[in-house]
Amino acid sequence: MKDFVLNLLRGALMGAANVVPGVSGGTMALLTGIFEKLVNAIKAFDAEAIRLFLRFRFKELFRHIDLPFLAAVGSGVLISILSLARLLEYLFDRHELYVWSFFFGLILASIYFVGNKIKKFDAPVIVLFLFGTAIAAALAFAKPATENASLPYLLACGAIAMCSMILPGLSGSFVLLLMGNYELVMVRSIAEPDLKILIPFAVGGVLGLAAFARLLSVIFRKFPDRTLALLTGFIAGSLAVIWPWKEPSSIRTIVHGDRVKEIVEGYAYRLPDLSAENLVALALLLAGILALACVELLAVKKKAD
Repeated sequence: MKDFVLNLLRGALMGAANVVPGVSGGTMALLTGIFEKLVNAIKAFDAEAIRLFLRFRFKELFRHIDLPFLAAVGSGVLISILSLARLLEYLFDRHELYVWSFFFGLILASIYFVGNKIKKFDAPVIVLFLFGTAIAAALAFAKPATENASLPYLLACGAIAMCSMILPGLSGSFVLLLMGNYELVMVRSIAEPDLKILIPFAVGGVLGLAAFARLLSVIFRKFPDRTLALLTGFIAGSLAVIWPWKEPSSIRTIVHGDRVKEIVEGYAYRLPDLSAENLVALALLLAGILALACVELLAVKKKAD
């Protein structure tokens, strides 16, 4: 029961991260120590799982896919998204700078705590960290592609977006926006369900995630330090997306029936001045750093006990 509650809380942190644009649930999975276990659990949805299901050997199937772990984490994610979505929507609407500042502090601190898990720093580790940082930062400044509803592209969008959701530092919705199909998939096809769009996207997501989880599991097992370095780089590069002091420079308004949604496609970045508002924001940034430091210290103390 204790493990279930702890995994429920870890899932809640992942769900909270996924609600914030540009923040990845994978970052929280890595910080809370369940990233590799989560990848292995996803990888377990394989031919053996299908064989056990077809033979009605459900008890063995549940052990094979680690159902208690997935159920706890999945429940935490769902509860967190449903409970925090409206609260964060309210806070973003009225105190956007403060929300971005707190999460910037969290992600900034996570670079240190995730990187601290690397046991040996050598040239490949440093190169992969820099490479991951460059890739994530480049995505932050990339211009969105044009919309494409072709079957192969929808399959690719589903696969890449779902893989991005479990990778630290990368946001699935942000990647989908860059691929040009955010409006098509997340707005129009959901508001008025269009199975010709949603089914290929979902199939691509399931197949891509299953294949990617297997690849990631092998790489993590064989090259743990280098994998952590690359993932830490992704987190570092994502700071460009959540930098608090930025103004939208390119906004696209989507009108679909009575729904109006604004999508920011570009930002103008600036440095903070010493106004009272920015001082509060800087204090919240520091609070985000301290909050994560406290969580990590508690985790270390628990492991020591």
